[in-house]
Amino acid sequence: MTAVATGGAVVTATLDRLVRERATGALHGRAGALYLADGALVHAESPVVPDVGWRLTASGRLSRESWEEAVAEGGPDHRAGSLLVERGRLSRGELELCHLSALFDAAYFVLSPLDGSQRAPDRFLRGARHWFGPVRPVPVAAVRREVRRRRGLLERACPCPELDVSPVVPVPVPVPAPVPAPRIVRRSPSGAVLAAADGVRTPTQIAGALGRSAFATLLDVRRLAAAGLVRTPAPGTPPPRRARPAAPAARVPADAPEIFLLQRIRDALEAL
Repeated sequence: MTAVATGGAVVTATLDRLVRERATGALHGRAGALYLADGALVHAESPVVPDVGWRLTASGRLSRESWEEAVAEGGPDHRAGSLLVERGRLSRGELELCHLSALFDAAYFVLSPLDGSQRAPDRFLRGARHWFGPVRPVPVAAVRREVRRRRGLLERACPCPELDVSPVVPVPVPVPAPVPAPRIVRRSPSGAVLAAADGVRTPTQIAGALGRSAFATLLDVRRLAAAGLVRTPAPGTPPPRRARPAAPAARVPADAPEIFLLQRIRDALEAL
């Protein structure tokens, strides 16, 4: 086990060193973990991000039984993901895109904690491997670029970071509205987030309920806030004692812009 000092600059230096060493293992911290193999990122997980299994089952793409079977049989050999393809549960392309989405999503929150502490992962477990198994290794430099890009997207959408950690409160739209209502289609991903906003769940809890990208949900909430459709709780409002349990929603619309981006990233990785 290797101790790692805290701080955003330090975690960058640590990752750079692990890349140079072509290290294999898991960099753990309070916000999650990054799994490396030969210096490339092969998996990431965070408690605030729906994992691959939750995304596949909550969206209805995979039955819970099929997922649990793959984990039980393939997990001990670090090949749960590959087993889904071998048994025809998913195509290779579906597995790669879902895994890339979960990896970039979790890596963002590991490197940009929601509490704003910028506390770095604090220990490296050399040789550790994730039970899901490698799917598509991603260069650490590409992950860092994507983290910076996502920070910029949130800031441009609505520079209000408290939206990321507060319950999402819907704002009633007057009927008839004095001006044309913002074009938020209920069947779109933003519409699904708006429908799930209940004044209790935070953006990441909404993401868990919908089985979709946590970052994409943050971005949707900020855009909805900029459109005047959601807000943070009023000052002095006591925090809810307990959020509603995340209930899977069947057939959630796909995050099309994110899928297109992930396809481009996958093509770029194949060209390396």
